[in-house]
Amino acid sequence: MARSAILNVMVQAAMKAGRSLARDFGEVQNLQVSLKGPGDYVSQADRKAEDIIFAELSKARPGYGFLMEERGAVEGEDSQHRWIVDPLDGTTNFLHGIPVFSISIALERQGQIVAAVIYNPAMDELYTSERGGGAFLNDRRLRVSGRAKLSDAVIGCGVPHLGRGHHGNFLLELRNVMGEVAGVRRLGSAALDLAYVAAGRMDGFWETALSPWDVAAGILLVREAGGFVSDGKGGQDMLDGGSIVAGNETIHRSLLKTLKKPVTPR
Repeated sequence: MARSAILNVMVQAAMKAGRSLARDFGEVQNLQVSLKGPGDYVSQADRKAEDIIFAELSKARPGYGFLMEERGAVEGEDSQHRWIVDPLDGTTNFLHGIPVFSISIALERQGQIVAAVIYNPAMDELYTSERGGGAFLNDRRLRVSGRAKLSDAVIGCGVPHLGRGHHGNFLLELRNVMGEVAGVRRLGSAALDLAYVAAGRMDGFWETALSPWDVAAGILLVREAGGFVSDGKGGQDMLDGGSIVAGNETIHRSLLKTLKKPVTPR
């Protein structure tokens, strides 16, 4: 596939940060870990990866702003462009030696996501997308799954961390979904969940209590792979609203309906 100059910049930043994460992942037991909040750990590796990405993207496009997990919002001279970055999505997996974590970089132009990179360095899987140009995994074009029935579908989800999200609401949603689908999966990285939907590995995905950097790149990947993405109410407030539902057209619609069903006693 031919990549634009801007996507090449994003890929290079993700790959460089990925090499740093891969080295630290190999020594995960020796990492200096600080506690940021209940169930939400931030490591030295996380901070190093963000520093690398910030430096690479700032050098390539000096005027662009940032929205990053650690730095937060960084205003740029160019108010039309903003990088949305998660340097390590799946920190808990990373710290436990589970090779399911990712770097997520999205470029927002005038409020729309126009380019996306999600990279899992442990598996050397690089997901890329540009608006109108399709979605790819290591240069292989992606397409969401063609399954039309929830009863045949494997659905990804996110389980709220201790102190984050509403556990009671999630358990109600999970009960509804489990009664309709072939299986439910929890990867531990929302960015990879969305990438897996784009790749057809999972048929759908839902999660709440998310931040913009968790989902920005994945939203474009799913859409460019022919999928549908909305917030939990069926609207388009995924970045600020904190909820997301994704799948092909039929699964997305059915999953939204299932999540909203009242739970009947059994």
